[in-house]
Amino acid sequence: MGATSDFGANVRWTHPADRRTGTTRRAALKRTAPLSAAVAVSLAVGLLSATGSASARERPGPSHIEPVLYGTKTPYEPKGMPGRYQQPPEGFSPIFTETVARHGSRAMSDSGDGDAVLAVLRTAQERGALTGLGARLGPQVRSLLGAASAIGYGNLSGRGAQEQRQTALRMEQRLPSLFDTITAEHEPIVVETSGVGRAVASADAFTGGLAAGDPELTGLIQAPVTDKDLLYFHKQPQNADYQDYLAHDPDLAAVLAEIDADPRTAEAAHHVVASLFHDDFTASLPAATRVSFARSLYQLYSAAPDLRVEAPDVDLTRFLAPRDARWFAYLDDAEEFYRKGPALSGRTITYKMAGVLLDDLLTQAETKAAGADHKGAVLRFTHAEEIEPLAALMGLPGSTEPAEPGEPYSYRNNPWRGADVAPMAANIQWDLYRNTPSGGEPATFLVRMLYNEQETAFKPACKPVSAGSHFYELRELGRCLRG
Repeated sequence: MGATSDFGANVRWTHPADRRTGTTRRAALKRTAPLSAAVAVSLAVGLLSATGSASARERPGPSHIEPVLYGTKTPYEPKGMPGRYQQPPEGFSPIFTETVARHGSRAMSDSGDGDAVLAVLRTAQERGALTGLGARLGPQVRSLLGAASAIGYGNLSGRGAQEQRQTALRMEQRLPSLFDTITAEHEPIVVETSGVGRAVASADAFTGGLAAGDPELTGLIQAPVTDKDLLYFHKQPQNADYQDYLAHDPDLAAVLAEIDADPRTAEAAHHVVASLFHDDFTASLPAATRVSFARSLYQLYSAAPDLRVEAPDVDLTRFLAPRDARWFAYLDDAEEFYRKGPALSGRTITYKMAGVLLDDLLTQAETKAAGADHKGAVLRFTHAEEIEPLAALMGLPGSTEPAEPGEPYSYRNNPWRGADVAPMAANIQWDLYRNTPSGGEPATFLVRMLYNEQETAFKPACKPVSAGSHFYELRELGRCLRG
């Protein structure tokens, strides 16, 4: 994906489904005409507030990112294609939408990896052991650490805020008649977060995008509320068994140790170290130190694209060959897979706790269908620790296959990829549709799911309204997902 696409998106389109359900040309223009200006303002504000100038957009860094190299740190790109979404069955209109979204791109959690890399570089410099390439690494690392420190370690970055704003604008464009109804009927837009700073900031950026697209929504967007049991469940006392699994499970420890001990780990580490230091210094480093250094450098490498606005001149791609970056990305993906994803065959410890979130998705849709509340939308902002288990529980693409005993997870035997399952700003969206039958018949309610903005089927046990359709009766989802 091109770097420039992270800072702009063509959002001037109207979903054909809304044209079929009676949205007028005037109503469509209400949303499409001002958006190019709104996007431009949003972009300018995001970039200038982060950098103090437009230089970040003028110098976007590497022109291409291979997602697999960055794992769950991959910056967000929508998977859906505007204008290519299925139309709902005749007579159905959207009446509600709800999302679960990961926070956007962020700074790394702390300076630990950067400090570790700089410590080895200092020793090598004192011994005159840096290669030409190695001499260029230190300034790059210090620039990246400075950028992260300036916004606060772990906090949402300028790129992350823009990911959320753009996602909000595209949501409005997919569902113009829904947002017309929300404004006309003064339906509240509920916002829920984990309470963690980057999730709260993501919520603010997303709702700011909604308001930029249609200022009439401003007064309908409720202040964010914190629900840790729903959106930070992996750290709550009721999931102590999961926390014990992470800390003490012998099967987990054994399989991750086996993966880390693969000879390719030491080989990749040697490639990295040998390009930065002279041979005698490289030989003096214990094998474990080489691996630790290379893996710390990879963590910085994978975090750099998320700080593209704050550190536009940082490019760590020259310091890790793609083959080595890909191996370290695999090691990270393996850890994510076993700690948060489908994990070990026959065990549900890593994802059963996401049931609380799946239940809430169903309950909110059912409550709206029953007419028991007046909400127009429910927006939830959370973390990879919640998105990955939810994807596994729901059987979303890439999250359907656990690892069998004696066959550790690998890119060859399993489709799970962090870049696809839970990139930065990953999101799951349910849109609820209703018809207006004649003759006193009860209304029918349909749900369409988007995963990273791509229409996505529910698990095979759930039957769509017709073969190949992405629309499901709500009562059918209650049956197949709760069952």
